[in-house]
Amino acid sequence: TGLVERALLQLIGEAPGEAVISTTFVEVYNERIRDLLQDDCPTLDLREDPLRGPCIAGVSEVPTKTAERVMQLVRMGNERRTEERTEANPVSSRSHAVLQLHVEVPMQPQKRGVKRSRFARLSLIDLAGSERAANTGNKGARLREGAMINRSLLALANCITALTRKGAYVNYRDSKLTRLLKDSLSGNCNTVMIAHVSPSISSFEETLNTLKYAHRACEIRGMGGGVREN
Repeated sequence: TGLVERALLQLIGEAPGEAVISTTFVEVYNERIRDLLQDDCPTLDLREDPLRGPCIAGVSEVPTKTAERVMQLVRMGNERRTEERTEANPVSSRSHAVLQLHVEVPMQPQKRGVKRSRFARLSLIDLAGSERAANTGNKGARLREGAMINRSLLALANCITALTRKGAYVNYRDSKLTRLLKDSLSGNCNTVMIAHVSPSISSFEETLNTLKYAHRACEIRGMGGGVREN
């Protein structure tokens, strides 16, 4: 949460006084989008807005003026995330979490009093880790969850690979995750990928694959600021 809180403090602290900021927090679980800011976490539909890009119909947008309020929402949402115990981890996230801050800044009206606004969005995504069934000992529902996690991560990897190839078709529709992240990969944006790896020799192959994954993302060109790897 340290990185998240620092990002929030900077964004909210530097936003102009007239800016309107709202927060959404969802998870992608088994290719379903669930609203983590509602008690019953309903499943929602993903749509395309011509002005704001990928949008989730019916999602809770909570007006937020301080980083402390956003962190309160994050803690509340994290308690509702889908987590289970596996042989590899006592607490394992079974979903990808997507926290977004939506910023609208009114602009000077044009002739005839037409109102205009600028829109921006900060997306903070916690990706579930890829899984090997042999290492986790998963069966039944846990095995199916792991397969869906790997499928969405593969879809993201395929998009990243296509973006590094000039003129290649990028299929964002293979996964709800890639549809949600479309603007973060191909829009006028700055994107940072932070790769989490383990120092354990038993995780050597997973660590190597993660580093390759992140390195491939660094090769994406054509965005506002490209992709940076940490």
